[in-house]
Amino acid sequence: MWYFSAPREIVFGEDSLSHLNYIEGERAFIVSDPVLKQLGIVARIEGLLHDTGFETYTFAEVEPEPSLQTVKRGAKEAQAFEPDWIVALGGGSPMDAAKAIHVLYERPELDPTEINPMEVLGLHKAKLLAIPTTSGTGSEATWALVLTDTEERRKFSTGSREVVPQVAIIDPSLTMKLPPRVTADTGLDALTHAIEGYVATWHNSFTDGLCVKAAQLVFEYLPRAYADGENDLEAREEMGNAAAIAGMGFSSSNLGLAHAMGHSFGAYFKQPHGRAVSLFLPYAMDFTLNAGGARYGDIARFAGFTDSHDEVEAGRILTAKVRELQAQVGQPMSIAEFGISREAFEEALDILCMHAEMDTQFFTAPRIPESDELRKMFEYAYEGKAIDF
Repeated sequence: MWYFSAPREIVFGEDSLSHLNYIEGERAFIVSDPVLKQLGIVARIEGLLHDTGFETYTFAEVEPEPSLQTVKRGAKEAQAFEPDWIVALGGGSPMDAAKAIHVLYERPELDPTEINPMEVLGLHKAKLLAIPTTSGTGSEATWALVLTDTEERRKFSTGSREVVPQVAIIDPSLTMKLPPRVTADTGLDALTHAIEGYVATWHNSFTDGLCVKAAQLVFEYLPRAYADGENDLEAREEMGNAAAIAGMGFSSSNLGLAHAMGHSFGAYFKQPHGRAVSLFLPYAMDFTLNAGGARYGDIARFAGFTDSHDEVEAGRILTAKVRELQAQVGQPMSIAEFGISREAFEEALDILCMHAEMDTQFFTAPRIPESDELRKMFEYAYEGKAIDF
C-alpha cells in the first residue's frame, strides 16, 4: 500500500500571488532567507498578507541546505508567535526548513531526525502555505524534506504527509530575475526528480504521467529560461509548473542513485543541491542501462527524441540529451570540474560511499550497486568517464 499526496490547492500562472487575498487567518509566520529579505521579496509578501488582515512575523535566517540548528531555532520563534499559518517563501531550503519548523512548532518534543512518514503527527495548530521563488525542488508540492547535519557533514531525507502544503502559489514573477546559474541548478534538479521518479522501483500509475510530463517541460523550457529568463514569462511559468509536477510525482515514487550520491557529495563538499544531484544523473542512467534499461525510453519517446522501441537504445539517446542539456546550461560534468582536488576527493571517498548507501533514495534505484561498484561510480564521476560496467 502507498499513498499519493499533493497540496489541496495549487495556484499557478501570472498574478497568482493575488490568491493571498483569499487566505483566511490571523497570524502568519514567514520562513525565508536573508537574500530574499534583502531583495525586498519578503516585504512584498508581508505587505500582501497585511492587506488581507494578517499579523506577520518573519524568520529569514534559513541558509542553503538548512541545518538542524536553524530549524530548531526557527521552531522556538514560531512557538513564541503562535501562528495559524506558516508561509514558506523561497527555494527548496526555506521550504524544507518551514516544513520541519511546522512539525516542531506543534511537536516541540521531537528532534527533526525523528520526523518520518510512518508516524501520525497530529498537526492542527497551523496550515502551511508555500510560495516558491525558484523552479527546481518541487518542495511546495511534496511531503519530503531534506536537512543537513553540519557536525556529521551529511544530509538526511525524511518527511510526512502532514507537511504537504495546504496551498502552493507558483507565480512566475518571483523567478523572472533568477540568475542563469541558479536557473540551471534548480531546473536540472527538477529534471533529475522527473527522470528518477519515473524509473524508481516505487513508481506507479499516479506518478508516471506527472514525471514524464515534467521531464518534457524541462527539456523544452530550461534552455529558454537559462538564456533569457528575465524576459521569457512563458519559460519561467512552465519551469515553475515542471518543478511542482515533478515534485508530486517523485514524492510518491521516490528517487534513485543520482540523489543518493548527490546528497552525500553535496553535503560533504557544500555544493548546491540541484547542481550536486544532477551531476550524477547521467552516471546513474549509464549504470542502469548497462544492465538492460529501466523505462528511460518512455521519456525519450514522449519528449520526441526518438521513435525507437529498443529500450537500451532509446535510453542511451535520453542520456545523451541529458548531457547535451547540462552542457548547454553550464553544468559541471565531473567532480573535478567543481574544483575539488584529487587528494580531497580520495580523502572523502569512504565517507561519500557510506553516506550514499545510507540515503533513503538508494534503495529505490532500478539498479542498486554493490559497495565496490558504488565506489567505482564515484571515481568515474570524478574523471567524467561514462559508466561502462
